[in-house]
Amino acid sequence: LAVLLPVACARRSQDLHCGACRALVDELEWEITQVDPRKTIQMGSFRINPDGSQSVVEVPYARSEAHLTELLERVCEKMKEYGEKVDPSTHRKSYVRVISHDGTKMDLSGVKIDGDVASSLKFACESIAEEYEDELIEFLSHEADNVKDQLCSKRTDLCDHALHIPHDEL
Repeated sequence: LAVLLPVACARRSQDLHCGACRALVDELEWEITQVDPRKTIQMGSFRINPDGSQSVVEVPYARSEAHLTELLERVCEKMKEYGEKVDPSTHRKSYVRVISHDGTKMDLSGVKIDGDVASSLKFACESIAEEYEDELIEFLSHEADNVKDQLCSKRTDLCDHALHIPHDEL
């Protein structure tokens, strides 16, 4: 038993950090879709060039660094809307939304919902958001495909076991 305990703890930690990363990306992508695509923000230098012009460009607000930075400061609060699901065959943990964005009823069979799960997920989310802020902004500032796999598996190794997880699951 003493031999198996470190393995179980390491797997739990990996499952938690992988789940937090995937949930974080899902929440950020959802928040981006909620912004009016016509909304823009001015970027660039506000200094006056020698010819009297300014080097300012308007970029879509939803994927701007300013918006993404603001989202990263508060997005981990959404982890309280997640529960833990254990795969019966592999015993790996994944994290699923227990409150839908649009209010539709969700199948919560087999999902553990409690404060410990939510606070652990929130803590993991905050540490990932802080440690990988630059990477998150880099990936999300452009419309990249499979950001969850790109960031959580390939760039950070948080989900090295999860390359086979379907995209609609966390």
